[in-house]
Amino acid sequence: MSDRPIERPLDSAVRSAQDIRATARRLGHVHEAALTDDTPADAPPAAPRAVIGESWRRVRTSGVDPDGEQPQRLLPVAELEHRRGTSRLAAVLPVLNDGLLATADAAQQIMVVTDAEGRVLWREGSAPVRRMADRLGFDKGADWTEDTVGTNAIGTALVARRPVLVHSAEHFVRSHHQWTCAAAPLHDPRDGRLLGTVDLSGPAHTFHPTTLSLVSAVARLAEGELRTRHHRSLERLRSSAAPVLARLDGRALAVDPHGWVVGVTGLTPPDRVALPKTPEAGPLWLPRYGMCGLEPLPGGWLIRLGRPDREAGPGNVVLDVSGRDGATVTVSGPAGSWSHELTPRHAELLFVLAVHPQGRSAAELAQDLFGDAGRTVTVRAELSRLRRHLGGVLAHRPYRFADGVAVDVRMPPRPVHLLPQSLAPAVVAARRA
Repeated sequence: MSDRPIERPLDSAVRSAQDIRATARRLGHVHEAALTDDTPADAPPAAPRAVIGESWRRVRTSGVDPDGEQPQRLLPVAELEHRRGTSRLAAVLPVLNDGLLATADAAQQIMVVTDAEGRVLWREGSAPVRRMADRLGFDKGADWTEDTVGTNAIGTALVARRPVLVHSAEHFVRSHHQWTCAAAPLHDPRDGRLLGTVDLSGPAHTFHPTTLSLVSAVARLAEGELRTRHHRSLERLRSSAAPVLARLDGRALAVDPHGWVVGVTGLTPPDRVALPKTPEAGPLWLPRYGMCGLEPLPGGWLIRLGRPDREAGPGNVVLDVSGRDGATVTVSGPAGSWSHELTPRHAELLFVLAVHPQGRSAAELAQDLFGDAGRTVTVRAELSRLRRHLGGVLAHRPYRFADGVAVDVRMPPRPVHLLPQSLAPAVVAARRA
């Protein structure tokens, strides 16, 4: 979360229904004065709050019509599911629900979670208010940025990068004047990257001065949960990397996919290494260390310092599906080997990729696993999870084992015992063969 102080949203004395109506009338006068052609926008009779005035100036420049209907083009269902499946905010939905849903229901409001592009990913809360939101196009998959719907808590918080409350006529578009909303941005604690926002919205008469503080506090709790999950993943990687580093004579670092260092040998440990956005196993030049070699680890990378063998690849893979109780994948490279237990779905995926070395598209994998080529969103989500462990071993476009990876599949003595719990069409066909 930003360290900037939260601007007091409105006069804290606004508590009674009469106060709320009076405040709405005052804000309406400010809005009309600021947007009337014969009244200078920078000198209305009463100035809007700074965060609102700055937003109104941005929105007017972008051409949003304050009297327009603001038609929405919702994301296709497949794209919405893909964004949900790959969003880090999915992991903290329980924290957000626990902190805000009870309040949303009691106060006739809805809780909304968006991604960093302002697209609504999740929406829960009061059923009557959800129906009201539907009439504004405020639905799952909607674009709630300033450029599309004008000043609002979600879009303005994304720009300001801090918690924002927008009440009644502080909204730029007049059809939103019957609403109040409070949103706080959510950041990735690993690198400060903006992940999205969490928002409470409802009819203007549901306004309460503490709403923004509540949303901000729950956002901090969610970021704390992300930080805790990050530390746990580092500990898991540290445990698997320690024996690998112990076997090395030269200088090396073990890092997670984002470059956070969990162990070193032969040098002073930095906090983090700047990795490319999509690193690949093999030679790599790093600004601080020069030519290095990357080898995959379960959930991260081994960086070997010094000029690497340019012929060295990402390693060899043994996919063991011979047992009836589970499957494992073992990756061997110059630094040694490590194994990872596979979920049933990931075992199916790796088996299909192993028997199709030329690669498979998401639609082909969906047909292989489910008998339905349309379930590409599920396939992509599972592959995204699998690549967290095998990022240097797997490639995409099409999905396949990376170039230079030698794959050995250890089958059961009798094909009928191949992944016995699996109903995937590709596995069933392999059993018959």
